[in-house]
Amino acid sequence: MAIHPQTTIGHIHLTVADLDRSLAFYRDLLGFEVTMRHSDSAVFLSAGGYHHHIGLNTWAGKGANPPPSGHTGLYHFAILFPNRYELARTLKRLQEAHYPLQGASDHTVSEAIYLALPDGNGIQLSVDRSPHTWPRDAQGKLKMKRQKLDLN
Repeated sequence: MAIHPQTTIGHIHLTVADLDRSLAFYRDLLGFEVTMRHSDSAVFLSAGGYHHHIGLNTWAGKGANPPPSGHTGLYHFAILFPNRYELARTLKRLQEAHYPLQGASDHTVSEAIYLALPDGNGIQLSVDRSPHTWPRDAQGKLKMKRQKLDLN
């Protein structure tokens, strides 16, 4: 039995080494709003008044080490913007802060910018194209590609 097609992922909760450093990224660069802070060990952020899209905690200990490269764990998570303009506004803030990008791809169904978070996890900032423009093969399966995205 398939999951209902309107099912979405509600939030992500990440262990971080430094709350203030992570807040500088999620709040100050990406623009999420703090909805709640739990003493000095956790903070919850959202867009548009939702209770939280992102939870950050230092429960593994302040200054905890990131997972080593080449091990299982979070590869990346994506933040889906409502349109290209909002993605571009965020890209501009990142560029103005000289935050390093790892890549940018045009997947034909979406456009994505990739970067590493302060604690080493991956993040994809993306915007979907209209589903009626998504390329499909003769059987109706998506034909996604990975092409370089022109950031200009």
